[in-house]
Amino acid sequence: MNPLAEPAAPTPFPTPWGDLVLTRFPEDPRERLRAWDAADEYLLRHLGGEADSAGGLATALAGRAVTVLGDRWGALTTALATVPADADRPAEITQISDSHLARRATLANLARAGADPAAARLLTTRDTPPDRIDVLLVRVPKSLGLLEDQLRRLAPALHPDTVVLGTGMVTEIHTSTLKLFERILGPTRTSLAVRKARLILCTPDRALDPGPNPWPLRYALPGDIGAVSGRTVTNHAGTFCADRLDIGTRFLLAHLPVAAPAARVVDLGCGNGVVGTAAALATPGIELLFVDESYPAVASAEETFRANLGPDARAEFRTADALDDADVPAGSVDLVLNNPPFHSHQATTDATAWRMFTGAKRVLRPGGELWVVGNRNLDYHVKLRRLFGNCRTVAGNPKFVVLKAVKR
Repeated sequence: MNPLAEPAAPTPFPTPWGDLVLTRFPEDPRERLRAWDAADEYLLRHLGGEADSAGGLATALAGRAVTVLGDRWGALTTALATVPADADRPAEITQISDSHLARRATLANLARAGADPAAARLLTTRDTPPDRIDVLLVRVPKSLGLLEDQLRRLAPALHPDTVVLGTGMVTEIHTSTLKLFERILGPTRTSLAVRKARLILCTPDRALDPGPNPWPLRYALPGDIGAVSGRTVTNHAGTFCADRLDIGTRFLLAHLPVAAPAARVVDLGCGNGVVGTAAALATPGIELLFVDESYPAVASAEETFRANLGPDARAEFRTADALDDADVPAGSVDLVLNNPPFHSHQATTDATAWRMFTGAKRVLRPGGELWVVGNRNLDYHVKLRRLFGNCRTVAGNPKFVVLKAVKR
């Protein structure tokens, strides 16, 4: 993101009952990425009927239990919560999300729209799902595993009259996506594409038996990666690289620093927790904090850590935006280990990495170290030198570098 860019006014999200001003989280006036897209707009218009009327949508939702799955920045939840409806028959809206950032964005957008904070119940993908769903709206996620897990978890709450509508951009809806709906929920078809968006229309069939849920996945790590060689990791659906050890993490593990005894260590963007677990196995007695914005990731990290170090080993697990709301005091950490993401859904961005780096600098003690693995072409060393005043390349190969910055 260009720090000199002019602030951009958010593009209003059009609904039949008025435009909504929505933002991503954390809100940044320079952010050029929208909090909604044509897929969100298409779903709302279809749900309200071809007349595209607020009355049509209010009628469709009146008194019904509506569940919204995968609402990326709260656009659908906010829109539904602001539908002018019969006060005696309000819709019961539940949002289910795997993302702390999406949850925070939803709360902010509901407040900005003047909606009642209680207008929608916000659940995570790790929570117990609703008992009954009359309308299921699915924003197709990037992870097919997450979609499979959630459709399986929600299927018992559907009935023959449940309206099931999925949406996504045409690049996000594949044959494999449709097969999941068909295999787990029932007969499925797609709409025509409109503005590069498409709908998925599914008719629930309670007689279907898709078999047991394969999630979470567990597998043994390779035998050449240091302290965690051969150890078992747990991956809940939606965790990054859930079916294998990603090559960036493998490279960091090969060059992992040895923490001092009793050091305070943060595995930032922890994923399934393999990096923090490796640090704990290499130096028993360190104080560990695992942080990720993904609810499935934090659950995976806790199971991975406990399985390998025992139920009484010292560690904390927090779902947070980088370190901004993780309740970590400034100057309290000795070592931060970080493999930052560079995608936000379909967009490539360094905004998350920058928040991670600035958060790490805030929480590190003088002399504390941030170790980062990243794709060589992302030029993280430039950002780290700008922020810390120093950066050293610890190791590199044609694809990745491991970098170290020290807080002075």
